[in-house]
Amino acid sequence: MSTDQKNNEEEVDLGSLFIIIGRGFSKFFNFIGSIFKGIFHGLISILIFLKNNIIKIGIAAFIGGILGTFLEVKKGDYYESELLLEPNFKSTRQLYDNINYYNDLVKQKDTAGLAETFKLNKSTAASLKKFVVKPIVTENDIINSYNEFVSSVDTTTIKSYAFVDFKESFTDYDYSLHKVTVTSTQNNIFDKLDDVIISSVVNNKYFNRIKELSNKNLNRTDSLYRQNLTQIDSLRKVYMEVMLDEAKKQTNGTNIDLGGKKTTTKELDLFVTGKQINADLKQITSDKATKYEVINVISNFQPIGTEVKEVTRNYAFLLAILGAGLMILYLLTIRVNSYLTSYNK
Repeated sequence: MSTDQKNNEEEVDLGSLFIIIGRGFSKFFNFIGSIFKGIFHGLISILIFLKNNIIKIGIAAFIGGILGTFLEVKKGDYYESELLLEPNFKSTRQLYDNINYYNDLVKQKDTAGLAETFKLNKSTAASLKKFVVKPIVTENDIINSYNEFVSSVDTTTIKSYAFVDFKESFTDYDYSLHKVTVTSTQNNIFDKLDDVIISSVVNNKYFNRIKELSNKNLNRTDSLYRQNLTQIDSLRKVYMEVMLDEAKKQTNGTNIDLGGKKTTTKELDLFVTGKQINADLKQITSDKATKYEVINVISNFQPIGTEVKEVTRNYAFLLAILGAGLMILYLLTIRVNSYLTSYNK
């Protein structure tokens, strides 16, 4: 009898457990369903709002577009050209400072300052509308810089400074290539600007001194490595002559070993050393090609600029969007105010 009672109690407990689990699943799915219902209700409310106010929003966008079209016609055509540079010796910051200075002159409408800086007449200088400098962002620059960092520090420092931390500390100034973009209302003045922009950095005495010292070191190292290669070739000839002499002695029946195995080992060591020096010379040649100047010009300004036709920079488009946005904000403000008034009652 007691056994049947225990079984009944266990069945009741299991039944209660399943009921609790079922209620838990039901609440969970109801919660998920309420989220989707809320999202759906929000979308429907937005669509209803737009439907009820589409005429007002459309009129505001139309007025903004008309005003933007007027301003677009009034401002005239804009042209752009780009200058691609590779600064050396940490001269990137100086380049950015100079470009920002030119742009400040434009913002302040300092036509005389622009004319004096770029050796232009005032009407041509007044056509300059914007100077922008940005890096050419590439992951390879970060990886290469990290590899150089790893090879220049000890193991303990590397362990405490992971690649993620190095990447976060990487700034716009640390990228290799940088693009200077100039905007003007004239399309034929850009080739008069690049020499001034480049010389403003190149003529810096500090960077010139670093350039000269760097080139001297590269030339000295190149000369030393070439001397080492000559010496290695001479030693290799000596070892080859020793090996030939040893071979002749063995042919004549002489069993005396004068270190033939050791000579062969030295010959291999010289081969490895020569290979490494050639690799270093290749790197030096590359450094001399890229670091011969303070700034390497990858591409100059095009003589004739490209007309700016981007939609996102068109006044008609921008003011139409702005007009529609302001109308939506105004209508929402009215609805919120009505809700607050009724809520107080």
